[in-house]
Amino acid sequence: MSIYQHFRKEEHEFIDHVLEWKEEVQNQYSPKLTDFLDPREQEMVSAIIGKGNDVLVSFFGGVDWTERKRALLYPDYYTPTEEDYGVACYEIEYPQKFVTIEHPQILGSLMSLGLRRSKFGDITVGENVQLVVAKEIASYIEMNLESIGRAKVSLRPITAADLIHVEEEYMERSATVSSLRIDVVLAAIHNLSRQKVQPFISSGHVKVNWKVIEQPSFECQEGDVLSLRGHGRSKILTIDGKTKKDKWRITVGKQK
Repeated sequence: MSIYQHFRKEEHEFIDHVLEWKEEVQNQYSPKLTDFLDPREQEMVSAIIGKGNDVLVSFFGGVDWTERKRALLYPDYYTPTEEDYGVACYEIEYPQKFVTIEHPQILGSLMSLGLRRSKFGDITVGENVQLVVAKEIASYIEMNLESIGRAKVSLRPITAADLIHVEEEYMERSATVSSLRIDVVLAAIHNLSRQKVQPFISSGHVKVNWKVIEQPSFECQEGDVLSLRGHGRSKILTIDGKTKKDKWRITVGKQK
């Protein structure tokens, strides 16, 4: 039985990477650190590495509750420490009285430095704006991140203990949809037509629970976290039953 049959075709390349990491640890008998992984990738790594093998895996992204984490694959003799995960934490300082900065702006400014998304962990926007990055690119970011949007910014190093847990905030609203298909639900959430949503789906730009979905007919469920590239994240908070006209009433949240 092939391990690939348990995963989508688009995920096979990532599986190849995981198998290469595992083989590297087996051959060199030393730990292997990955970039930051989203929850779906973490789930895949755990499934492929398994338990009770000569190679083990653990995840860390600054603190336990972070969403994006680096994976450390290591031989069974090894005992990892937090230092092994190569995580650096910052607070982004800017003139809060005069300007606001939002998550997409922060991510856009970081990506404009020529770095991959996988080099960044969680970006938290609340009373304070905090950032987790891979330690190997920390000094580069310190030197080159000078502005976000219209705001001049500076980075202040903090410890992982200083990271603040901010619950995701969603703007709630009710919607009535003809079905729970992913194209129908996303169109309702983002006030788009299904015709405009469908190319995003076929291009691999839609995820449900961090997994790429390419079928417009995919059926959503209560609690699903949806993401549409360029439009942010949303969530199906409740499915409230059907109307007299046989349409679904749902309560959705769009990330602020």
